[in-house]
Amino acid sequence: MPKWLKIYLSGVLMGAADIVPGVSGGTIAFIVGIYDRLIAALSGVNKDSIMMLFKGQFKALWQHFDGTFLVILLAGIATSIFSIASLMTELMHTYPVWLWSFFFGLILASAVVLILAIPKFHARHLGMLVIGVLIGASLSMLVPTQVGINWLMVFCAGMIAICAMILPGISGSFILLMLGMYGYVIGAIKDLNLAVIVIFAMGALLGLLSFSKLLHWLLQHAKQVTLALLTGIMLGALTKVWPWKEALSVIEVRGKTIPSEEALLLPWQMANYHWLQDLLIPCLLIALGAGIVLGAHYISLQKTDANNK
Repeated sequence: MPKWLKIYLSGVLMGAADIVPGVSGGTIAFIVGIYDRLIAALSGVNKDSIMMLFKGQFKALWQHFDGTFLVILLAGIATSIFSIASLMTELMHTYPVWLWSFFFGLILASAVVLILAIPKFHARHLGMLVIGVLIGASLSMLVPTQVGINWLMVFCAGMIAICAMILPGISGSFILLMLGMYGYVIGAIKDLNLAVIVIFAMGALLGLLSFSKLLHWLLQHAKQVTLALLTGIMLGALTKVWPWKEALSVIEVRGKTIPSEEALLLPWQMANYHWLQDLLIPCLLIALGAGIVLGAHYISLQKTDANNK
């Protein structure tokens, strides 16, 4: 597969994931192996890049930001958001248990791969893992609120959501849902409301440029500890993507009912339980999601070993 196509498809997957409240585009970036490169590219705003801009060194500036990579990735994300949003919404409404099962398998296997990537797992790594689990679980259990919407709120929502989107385990869509902004933003995208999209994008850009620098610094200077924390966040957030759940309360978003508070169940506790639809198929989808990640990881290890020989 050409490298550009792999990057584009990675963007498509990230965009599709970011549409679903509970699944993080950052998690997908981890799964497909582009997370470090993404954070490094996004954190490129510094003294050197500003000097290149003022000197008109646009070719060097493009290379500094890994421009080709970012443009192809963003094209994939945009394609997904504007074309797959309706499909993902429909799947969430029609086959929620099956969709959550697939994502559950993806995220669980990704967490396992990340833990294996820490060569010497010490007590400090375990401590950060536990802290991450607590953070992820706490965020997943938040109850959505409804707030007054204005331009400042849209801008701030963009800043907060984009920070969540690039963190594995924390869904930007879920944060928007917590802020009571999910339906408003998704509606603006579907209706091509340029004013809302531009203001949201400006907030997202500011949040991206600032938060990505912090993440890049952590990955450069404390990578193993940071990986342990991010892995913990992913594991804690699994409570949000647990396939079998029951809505305790709901909210209306643009005419559609979205659960605001849920109880986690075992498969056979589901209403109108059927072993094929509610147990076997979801378990197979969990295995499929996990198998895709573990298979990709195995292939990556094989290529690495071949290159080292």
